[in-house]
Amino acid sequence: MTDPKTLMVAGLCAVTAVCAAYAVIVPLLPSEARVAKRQQAVAGRRQASERIQAVNRREQVARSLKEIDDKEKKKSRLSLELRLVQAGLSLSKKAFVIYSAVGAAVCAFAALVLSGNLFLTLAVAFATGLGVPRWLLGYLRKRRVARFIRELPNAMDVIVRGIRSGLPIGDCLRIIGRESPEPLKSEFRQIVEAQALGLSLPEACAKLHERMPVPEVNFFAIVIGIQSKAGGNLSEALGNLSRVLRERHKMAEKVSAMSMEARASAAIIASLPFVVAILCWLSSPAYISLLWTTKTGQIALVLSGLWMLVGVVVMRRMITFDI
Repeated sequence: MTDPKTLMVAGLCAVTAVCAAYAVIVPLLPSEARVAKRQQAVAGRRQASERIQAVNRREQVARSLKEIDDKEKKKSRLSLELRLVQAGLSLSKKAFVIYSAVGAAVCAFAALVLSGNLFLTLAVAFATGLGVPRWLLGYLRKRRVARFIRELPNAMDVIVRGIRSGLPIGDCLRIIGRESPEPLKSEFRQIVEAQALGLSLPEACAKLHERMPVPEVNFFAIVIGIQSKAGGNLSEALGNLSRVLRERHKMAEKVSAMSMEARASAAIIASLPFVVAILCWLSSPAYISLLWTTKTGQIALVLSGLWMLVGVVVMRRMITFDI
């Protein structure tokens, strides 16, 4: 009589042999080979489709980024009215043009009376009519934006403490618009007034970014917009934003301190020709007057001024860093 264990082992061996034969022989059959080829073709088409979709997604992302970049470039071309607002001036565009024209006329008349040189009079009129007002407007705008950025983290801290103590964000904005220093006070007051007129808080913050087109304000508007749509802990988000803004300010101050030596060198090099010219004119005016009394001297003076302008621009680009 056959042993049951022997029969069991023989049965398992037979099953294993049949399975191995099926796995080896069946794919070699014509129908099974065709099925395998079809499966491979389908898998290849699926992979190709996925690659095409990935390429299309990348193209869409690149196209979206390009559109955003184009919008930012269009926003960077600020109008004169918006520059006056950002500088904190209550003048209209017409008043600014009139004041610039009157100042140019007065300075040109004074230059004509004192020198009698028509070329110098035109140069003074151009500088005082277009150059000086635009430079002054840019200086006031830059100073006001810098003050706003410096005080913005404190405003974020006020909002964070107010929300954690149970106050709504509207009351926190009113506190900032009532007790903060300028220009933070007036800008946040406009946010409160925009909400009173029916705008939502994200829309009012977007208007703030139009008046103050700096990354810090854009961060604040993005945080408010995301919180209004997706919810979340606003106090924690604004607390993190306040910390990021302070770190950015520290980095900017560190970069400014590290580049101060280069800035001083650039200022000395740029002012040295004027200082030498003034000293030469005080010591021997007949010697240096050849620069503007002779044709060769005038050409040399113009070429030297152009080369000096190129050097100043290059040095400024070398010591200017974006944070």
